[in-house]
Amino acid sequence: MPILFRPDWTRRELLAGAARLAAAGAGAAAGLSALTAACAGPERREAAYYDRLPGQKIQCHVCPLDCILEEGQTCFCRTRKNEGGRLYNHSFDRPCLLSVDPIEKAPFAHVLPGAQLLSVAAGGCNLRCLYCQNWEQSQAKPEDLRVLDVSREEVLSGTEEKKCVGLCYTYTEPVGYLDYLRVIAEEARKRGLKNFVATAAYVQKQPIRDLAREVDGFCVSIKGWRDEVYEKVCGVKKGPVLDALQIIKEEKRWLELVYVVIPTYNDDPKEVGAMAAWVKANLGADVPLHLARFFPEYKMKELPRTPVQTIDACVAAACEAGLRYVYVTNVAPHDRNHTVCADCGETVVRRLGFKVLENRVKGGKCPKCSHALPGIWSA
Repeated sequence: MPILFRPDWTRRELLAGAARLAAAGAGAAAGLSALTAACAGPERREAAYYDRLPGQKIQCHVCPLDCILEEGQTCFCRTRKNEGGRLYNHSFDRPCLLSVDPIEKAPFAHVLPGAQLLSVAAGGCNLRCLYCQNWEQSQAKPEDLRVLDVSREEVLSGTEEKKCVGLCYTYTEPVGYLDYLRVIAEEARKRGLKNFVATAAYVQKQPIRDLAREVDGFCVSIKGWRDEVYEKVCGVKKGPVLDALQIIKEEKRWLELVYVVIPTYNDDPKEVGAMAAWVKANLGADVPLHLARFFPEYKMKELPRTPVQTIDACVAAACEAGLRYVYVTNVAPHDRNHTVCADCGETVVRRLGFKVLENRVKGGKCPKCSHALPGIWSA
């Protein structure tokens, strides 16, 4: 679905846009009418996970970069700043994007098929992915973006009015706006709303463990399997991501993985097979893996789209390594859009891209063989 409110709108444009959509009969605008109410503006919020050092220096411990900041300096993620010897998160109460999306867009294939989530994003990121689809927001400081003048209460009431089952923290990197995310997630949980996080999971162990205890599930993007791909494409190392994945498993939170297959960088089926073998051994064979087609963007516009034949070869490698649920995203139609029971081969959820055409799951089980399907099937 389209973005409902653009981050470059002024408050007057926000109100006028909502009015135009409502006049045209757009339920999305009416359903999120609360988002246009008056708001006091961003709250100044001290960040978590840092140490105060001599000379008013601080050291941030959210991600493995462990940034040490002098007074006035900002972390690599562009969201946390040393102000007077204390660390403040400038993404707090500064959403740059709100969008009602199908849950399949995260992507999740084993979570409430066909349900809608309110996607939330704020500026900044602690990676520098060369192919980022949302680089205008992720590679900017939150205070440099035109943000939405929307309170947390308005975000939550809008989620309920639109009958979304919950929220998804996505589009940019949630690790950057972790403080904002955790506050919204806590309030959402009290209202019976679910919380999901789409992340690259380049984060330290304690922050991801604490977050896992507050949300329902994660979709983690694995950027490649060779260390040099991570360093060349994203500017970081792979090891902490694997640690985070194992912590998510330890905390028993639902997990799905997405791997963008980039031509000439990480598209070797052997590499995908090695990743899949690690996933099976360390996370389990039932963790869904989404192999996503690459689209040229940002600093990788010279590359072609991933050939479908390459995607199919990677699917075969992941299945051969023992993963039971392997999907193809960004290619539709495709047989791997569907969910198939790994025990009897029955198609239980039929999809066209992100659109659910048929959901035959009954009580979390296959309707043919009654095998219990891994996932979250009930709200």
